[in-house]
Amino acid sequence: MPDVTLVDVFTHGGRGGNPCPVVADARGLDAESMRDVARRYGHESGFALPSDDGAHDLRFRFFVPNHEMEMCAHATIGTLWVLAREGRLPDSTVRIATGSGAVTGFVAPRGDGDWTIAITQPAGSVRPLAGEVEDAILTSLGIDRGTLADRPIHNAVTSRVKSLVPMRDAATLNALAPESDAVEAACTRIGSTGLYPYAVLDGPARLFEARQFPRASGYPEDAATGIAAAALAFGLLEDGLVAPDDRPIRILQGRAMGRLSEIRVRLGFADGRAIGCLLEGDVALNATP
Repeated sequence: MPDVTLVDVFTHGGRGGNPCPVVADARGLDAESMRDVARRYGHESGFALPSDDGAHDLRFRFFVPNHEMEMCAHATIGTLWVLAREGRLPDSTVRIATGSGAVTGFVAPRGDGDWTIAITQPAGSVRPLAGEVEDAILTSLGIDRGTLADRPIHNAVTSRVKSLVPMRDAATLNALAPESDAVEAACTRIGSTGLYPYAVLDGPARLFEARQFPRASGYPEDAATGIAAAALAFGLLEDGLVAPDDRPIRILQGRAMGRLSEIRVRLGFADGRAIGCLLEGDVALNATP
């Protein structure tokens, strides 16, 4: 087993977050060895490798217990944090090759062995869902249309497609208890990698809450999902729930799991057009033995 550092990414008030095993030097590991790490810990895991080309500083790979993933935001942030802690970063701005394309990481020290980490995501694409596709999502979550807010269900994507399901309120959101098999069947049918039901906590403050039920990761729910939060930010923009500016959008996740987490998203614009976003979150060493 390689050297693994276990961190919590997207913590809220120093607690919660999504546990992430990180291998800061994955040279010599093949795909099955990396998947073994993810299986052993039961979480999405990040692996840092030298770049294969001159266009990037590093190459990251990501695994869940069941398979490799093209991109994982919290594992990217966690891996950058561990590399900064170990003095392995080439610069404060890092060009990273991933399976879904290039990602830029921005790393800034903030004292006491901690760093602020932000990563880029491309502009999101948002597509409303209706009819039988919508019905498949509602059935998988065990709810009906009356449980939802009066907004469309969307498939939205920056790096991976997520299905945004607008819940009536946070209490309804946190009462959801879907079966993993039903979630997988619905996601497969609609071309999504996870259901991301969400609720508005404070619209003017741009504060929201969400949960992520992944399609087939080997576990039923995520405590914090950066790629889904980025997709949600573009869905909120599409539905007029956030203004087109770069003020932070805060998304809480993981409350129902007892791991309340916080993801921050800043949308970027040029000439009035959304061109991408920055994902940011806090990281801490995981205290689990």
